[in-house]
Amino acid sequence: MRSGFPALAAKVQTALEDNPLGGDVFIFRGRRGDLVKILWATDDGLWLLAKRLSHGRFIWPQADGGKIYLTSAQLSMLLEGIDWRQPRRTAALSML
Repeated sequence: MRSGFPALAAKVQTALEDNPLGGDVFIFRGRRGDLVKILWATDDGLWLLAKRLSHGRFIWPQADGGKIYLTSAQLSMLLEGIDWRQPRRTAALSML
């Protein structure tokens, strides 16, 4: 994905019919699934953040109608490469 600020902001306006400067966080995934870019507007400017996984792919949710809404926990898991749809503990908690 070679899109920068202008191209991603234009995609938000045209494809999602939303305001890229409205304060919402917009996440875009690369074609291979190992890269995401985040577009986020604050009061003093526009942020563009990128993350590429060295192994694996980002688990991408099904988007009906082009938009989905994630909780902060779901977003955190997505950015860590965790399957946020079915999170499970990997080990049993021991009592101290």
